[in-house]
Amino acid sequence: MSPSTSSEPIERGWDEPWYRVRMKDFQASFLPSDGEDLDEVCNVDVFVTLRDGSCWTATVFTVVEVERLMKLWAGTDEALGGRYFWVSDGLIVRGPGIDSMTGVIAGLIENGEFSEVFQRVIND
Repeated sequence: MSPSTSSEPIERGWDEPWYRVRMKDFQASFLPSDGEDLDEVCNVDVFVTLRDGSCWTATVFTVVEVERLMKLWAGTDEALGGRYFWVSDGLIVRGPGIDSMTGVIAGLIENGEFSEVFQRVIND
């Protein structure tokens, strides 16, 4: 494996049920659905551990997935018939896939917005 830059994974792979991506400044642990194509993931929980040991969480959705869910909820009681979408720890990204989502996480850390988007996990 070649030396890593801040934008390429140092290591990635399965640690069932997690798919983990280790980067220079963090490790992201994704929880995709069983058998889901990692390049097509569009709705996934992720836990991020930073270099300082702190742990953070979010649910990542693509724009297309949010639209799909809102259409699915139309005509139901869910989210006022699909008229809104809200989640307390949600992050909406443009493109699908674990690599794309990892790139967004790296960018949020790099530009200092990470702690504004992700929820910190407090271990008592």
